[in-house]
Amino acid sequence: MLSTRQGDDPLKISCVILTMGNRIPELDRAVESALNQVDGDVEVVVVGNGADVPELSVGVPSGSSASIKTVRLSHNTGIPAGRNRGVEECSGDVVLFLDDDGWYGATDVVSHLRERFSTEHDLAVVSFRVMDPEGGTGQRRHVPRLRAGDPERSSPVTTFLGGACAIRRSAFLQVGGLPERFFYAHEETDLAWRLLGEGYRIEYDAQTVMYHPQVPPTRHADFYRLNARNRVWLARRNLPWPLAAFYLLNWVGLTLIRERSGSALRAWFTGFTEGLREPAGERRPMGWKTAWRMLRLGRPPIV
Repeated sequence: MLSTRQGDDPLKISCVILTMGNRIPELDRAVESALNQVDGDVEVVVVGNGADVPELSVGVPSGSSASIKTVRLSHNTGIPAGRNRGVEECSGDVVLFLDDDGWYGATDVVSHLRERFSTEHDLAVVSFRVMDPEGGTGQRRHVPRLRAGDPERSSPVTTFLGGACAIRRSAFLQVGGLPERFFYAHEETDLAWRLLGEGYRIEYDAQTVMYHPQVPPTRHADFYRLNARNRVWLARRNLPWPLAAFYLLNWVGLTLIRERSGSALRAWFTGFTEGLREPAGERRPMGWKTAWRMLRLGRPPIV
């Protein structure tokens, strides 16, 4: 069931920035890009994920109703749990998630998003276009669809980028937020599939730009293990059993084709086995109508 905001007041915008406290200049830049939005008055919530939030050198612009709030978590709870806690601390109708080493490419991002979410009541998520500040071509994974060749083309999608997005807070809470057990990888897709099941739309909007350095996801020590484990959990939690089996077999095949590193394959299959053995959390399989809708959007839940 779709959830919409009542009344004619402008939508309030919040921005959650998760940090480990080790990117101080970058965090300043990220916060500043959120605070300096035209007609934004953004509520910025900085979550220290197992670390103190560094003292910021930027402040709220004069005359602005924007604000900054900091929260410190006692330990590194992972990306989804950290962002969930940030949402709990927000009061905005729409929540932006921003990486602490990213920043917004223009000062009208918030006004554009406010207009979209105010008039498109079935819109749950806007996924941003991520651009390389050095002028590179960007990474394919930053365009969340199979046909990713033209990053300047906006389109409906079935997933989104967790650190470069805006989410309707009521929809986020309606489906239970991000799955905290995932810690890292595929938590956005889990949320996206559940939102689609409730009838919401997810859009890749090339007009909303976030800058982010080009860094490979494999820099994370547990990338391959968590990627595989969470993919299994994603299927177990969200797919009808026939689709779950097809989805996982498909990804086993794709991984064997793509990966040439023995250590990467061992880590991936270790994670895959963990995903089969360990509890995945609440199972709420999507209806076949939702699976058909995803097929029509160009990305059926088998790849």
